[in-house]
Amino acid sequence: MGTAAQLGSPAATVRFEEVRSIALKLLEYCRESGWAGYDPYDALNSEVFEAVPFLNSRWPRLILTQALKRSPINLRHVLHVPKTQNAKAMALFLQAFLKLAKLGIPGQDSLADLMIERLTALRSQGTPYWCWGYSFAWQTRTKVVPLGTPNLVCTTFCANALLDAYEQRGDARCLEMAASAGEFILDRLYWAEGNASGFCYPLPEIRGSIHNGNFLGAALLARIQKHTGQKKFLEPALRVARYSAGYQHADGSWLYGEAPTQGWVDNFHTGYNLGALQTMGRCLGSDEFEGKVRRGWQFYREHFFREDGAPRYFHNQTYPLDIHCVAQSILTPLDFKHLDASAASLAEGVYRWAIRHMWDERGFFYYRVLRLCTIRTPYMRWSEAWMLLALAALLGDSNPAADPVQRRDSAALAEVC
Repeated sequence: MGTAAQLGSPAATVRFEEVRSIALKLLEYCRESGWAGYDPYDALNSEVFEAVPFLNSRWPRLILTQALKRSPINLRHVLHVPKTQNAKAMALFLQAFLKLAKLGIPGQDSLADLMIERLTALRSQGTPYWCWGYSFAWQTRTKVVPLGTPNLVCTTFCANALLDAYEQRGDARCLEMAASAGEFILDRLYWAEGNASGFCYPLPEIRGSIHNGNFLGAALLARIQKHTGQKKFLEPALRVARYSAGYQHADGSWLYGEAPTQGWVDNFHTGYNLGALQTMGRCLGSDEFEGKVRRGWQFYREHFFREDGAPRYFHNQTYPLDIHCVAQSILTPLDFKHLDASAASLAEGVYRWAIRHMWDERGFFYYRVLRLCTIRTPYMRWSEAWMLLALAALLGDSNPAADPVQRRDSAALAEVC
């Protein structure tokens, strides 16, 4: 594995104007696209399933989804798959625009307003709670999740973005929406049985032990509790976080989940775990999870980076090289600079690798680099929204207008709690 010294050095420090130029070009691409695009998992939006109803069954749905996701040629226009706005993408955009607004980049406040409006419009229907789902139906191994069905992951990302807006702008309505999302998670998704507990995903009737989902939900509830003072959120948050924290392996890793089909360790879900546990500690003013965070960070930095800066998807194999992992491998090191003085250089190395291998001068990032080819399809949620957030974070870290002490203090103020 490459060390941070190999991956980055003072001579390789990211230049603010370079990153700013890339970020603004990506932003313009997304704006011109109307914030809408394709998604790796949007195959079931195809009109083929309406035109040929007998194909609308489990195996055809699974096969078409995997075929479109893996194809180096984007066939969605042939299959009449529409571009859509995705609530999770809007949440990521909102977080990015809030970061860019802090840097004084013009127009970001109005863009943040637009994303709040889009989150308002894209909320799941038929429920009294503020909650969100994906802009496509998707087939799990056993069930179909209908388009727009509210789920844990979408809801946590949207609510966290609204809390960011509340903290930065004092918008009480954003806090109200986020608190309602917490009610949804507590009332519809939380479960406890004996020593086990968690949050249902992807449907309210599906109980499981998916650790990133558990940590994301717990961290959001802890964050809501801190802002609202409502103690009802605290005990479930701690119970679920402690349960999944207990499944950390001795080397610092977590499996994706505890079902027999969930036995892998991957980059961005590990990043979610670490970020959520860090949020828990900061919101609660507790060091209960600090040891697990430190072990997890050490595992992350030792297993998910090639010597040239490329971020691995899985801890034990090189391919695929995925743009979501690129974004997470910028965000997570920047979040853990307090534990590792070389973490920022690690993030910079990932950025430079991505610009060389996954950036298109037309203004977007590619989906995946495989052993024999590159999938160049731009995906609005999976690729572009995540990368805009990562670039915004990198800009904040490399801002030449702030000295190192000011940057450190600004980073502390920007923490979720």
